[in-house]
Amino acid sequence: MWRMRFDDKIAVVLRDDLLTWQRLNVTAFLVSGLGSVVPELVGEPYADGGGVEYLPMFRQPVMVFEGGKELLSAAHGRALGRVRMAVFTSDLFATGHDAANRAAVRAVATADLDLVGLAVYGPRNAVDKVVKGASMHP
Repeated sequence: MWRMRFDDKIAVVLRDDLLTWQRLNVTAFLVSGLGSVVPELVGEPYADGGGVEYLPMFRQPVMVFEGGKELLSAAHGRALGRVRMAVFTSDLFATGHDAANRAAVRAVATADLDLVGLAVYGPRNAVDKVVKGASMHP
């Protein structure tokens, strides 16, 4: 099987103490932010043999990692100013809509964010530095 090597990379880092449903939910929320601001990440729409059309998806793999609370904080610090980033904090599990999510993040100082996940996109080497120390998600 031939694999294309990309100069850029998409990675998600999840906190290792999340429940399964939380891991899936956080991942979905985080990557939705990347596709909305970096349109070149999204490929062309799909169609099956019967002519039914489907939405486009990312043009490249999304690498998913995990680590402890301290690792997420360190990764966040390394990502600031280097790569595009989406964050998900523990406070977002208690909110019910987009405006409340944004208000919950805005209410906390950068250094005090209780991160449970982050998604990053940028040059491969920069993303590798951001996720350094994280393990591939099982």
